[in-house]
Amino acid sequence: MKSWRSALVAAALALGWVACSSDASEAPAGKVTDLMVTKVTPLAVVPGSVLVVEGNFLDLKPAFVHLRGSLSGQPMDVLLPAEPKGLGRLEVAWNGGASMGLPMSDGEFVGTVQVTASVPADPREHLSEPQSLTLRVQSQLEPKFYAVEEGIRQVNDSIKVEGDDFLLGAGEGRTVAILEGCFQKQSDTTCKPVPEAVVPLAPETINATPVTQRKLATFPFAPKIAGIEPGLFKGSVRLRSDHKVSGPTSETAQIPIQIQLVSTTLTSFSPPSASLGQFVEITGGGFVGKNPEVDDPTAMTTRIQLAGTFTATGAPSGKPVTLELITEYVSGRLVRYVLNEEDALGQAADLRTVTGVFKGTAKPVATYGSQTVTGGEILVSLGISPVKQVVWVNWMPTYKDSLEHLGLRAADQRIRDRIIEVMGAIYLGVNLQLVTEEPRDFKLYARVDLEGPDPNGLGLLGYDNTAGKDVGNDRLQDRIGGVNAVTQEGGYPGYGGVFIDSLIGFSEHPGKFAEKLEVADPLFDQIFDPFRPDRGGKPVLAEELAVNVPVLQDGSGCPASKSDRKMRIACAIWVLGSLVGTTAGHEVGHSLGLADPEGEEFHNAGDAPNRLMDSGGARSFRERAELGEGPGVFCDAEFKYLKKILPNPVPDPVGMRPSCD
Repeated sequence: MKSWRSALVAAALALGWVACSSDASEAPAGKVTDLMVTKVTPLAVVPGSVLVVEGNFLDLKPAFVHLRGSLSGQPMDVLLPAEPKGLGRLEVAWNGGASMGLPMSDGEFVGTVQVTASVPADPREHLSEPQSLTLRVQSQLEPKFYAVEEGIRQVNDSIKVEGDDFLLGAGEGRTVAILEGCFQKQSDTTCKPVPEAVVPLAPETINATPVTQRKLATFPFAPKIAGIEPGLFKGSVRLRSDHKVSGPTSETAQIPIQIQLVSTTLTSFSPPSASLGQFVEITGGGFVGKNPEVDDPTAMTTRIQLAGTFTATGAPSGKPVTLELITEYVSGRLVRYVLNEEDALGQAADLRTVTGVFKGTAKPVATYGSQTVTGGEILVSLGISPVKQVVWVNWMPTYKDSLEHLGLRAADQRIRDRIIEVMGAIYLGVNLQLVTEEPRDFKLYARVDLEGPDPNGLGLLGYDNTAGKDVGNDRLQDRIGGVNAVTQEGGYPGYGGVFIDSLIGFSEHPGKFAEKLEVADPLFDQIFDPFRPDRGGKPVLAEELAVNVPVLQDGSGCPASKSDRKMRIACAIWVLGSLVGTTAGHEVGHSLGLADPEGEEFHNAGDAPNRLMDSGGARSFRERAELGEGPGVFCDAEFKYLKKILPNPVPDPVGMRPSCD
């Protein structure tokens, strides 16, 4: 199973982006010039800015941005610590010129930029070629204002502003638009003055990513400007920048503006069918709701009124339904509704057991203080799908440290792919979805954290710290990870997750990383010792993965011969991914109410081969690693229970499951 990210990483490795010494031009001894800087933004910085350096970076630790040249004629040579922020991105927190070691706080830097970094498990220093850079270093940026959009709009539509030196938000502070004028409702003959309104500018975005050129921005035509009723706003707008560190700038000159407000509208519902805990996105215009960026205490909501029929799956006819949905505000053109058991729809149908489809009409009702605007009706169809459990597999920062202990940090993505493959196989045939990024389409989802050491100090391999046994999976939003105070109060360990360091306890010589387990197996050391730095092993390098290290379909060739390093790497990836994946699958099973769904036990009684929900000591290293044993699966009664609470038409992929008795 390969993600787009793993494919991109593989492509990067194939192109020699990181640590490809065979293609890199050699710098002084112990250094290699194999990095590349492609872009630096923004080109003007103030205290609180984030200086972003883009290039061919994958996994740098630590990393520095080297600026060498002059600042307004003064010589300058500084090394700035940088934080890796995903594929191809480094960020420098800019605290101000003098604070960063520059000769002064204001001036123009002219010179070169270079990245210098280390790569895990590689003793060489990695460098980029110096690139020319001109950078304005400022204590404050005074906004310039050139133009503003006008025309027919709906409430909360984005109004474009052109200018220069706009603040980018976050640590910098923000540039604000200040509007004043009058508003004439459609039914009135006079334009009545409205109070001055201050609303924030947001940087222009491309594919949801802010653009850092400081020249284009937008502000919402928020209800606080002129209310929500249709009519004409006539007035002016001026700008001011409110720096977080140094305070406000002077205001720009005013520019006239006219906005014709029209009524709220509905366009569509998406997706066409949703399950309990899932968001339904509703598009249209003129929606209102609390915007955290706009200071406005006035009560405001957007409701959707439905009228039609709901036909349950298999029913001969539908039943009349009249409902009102309370939405979550996203923007003036998008609100969301989450299918839940508490509101009118959840009371009208059991969203855990009933599926079907609503067909009828929908109309929006926007309320702002004492003002209410009702939009026109549209025809809609909304299906209710079977309940689904979404599980976010979340890799914590300490997880990579554990890979480093085993000499496998360069194989991070390959190991992640194997973990997801193992967990996916465990839950095949059940309506459970694994995701590797925080879900945006579901509000109710579970999360399992994969991290390094056990914070409880008990050497646990994994631990479900959710509160109480959730028979029936009433809680769709469990978190296996972090600390749960309720669990601690019951006398149990408070911290949950899957703990990679503890898995090193299967070694005959775990060193400082874990206590040796009673079920330790010398096969663990045959697999991992060739790479463990503390055992004199040679850690895996990124360039090794780019040259024909196979992706295994089974563990029959493991351990590999000493002369076949590529196969040894493939076996280590297979085994570690299997160990973590089967342990994570076990802990997720606990959060779903297993084992013993009809009783009080948390594990299966006794010890039988390949039963996933047996207690830890009953599950051998070889079964977990899928080396001659395994894979671990749910026993017969457990799988039947999972099919009941998370129905899925996919037939059971396991021909004969072990008995739970």
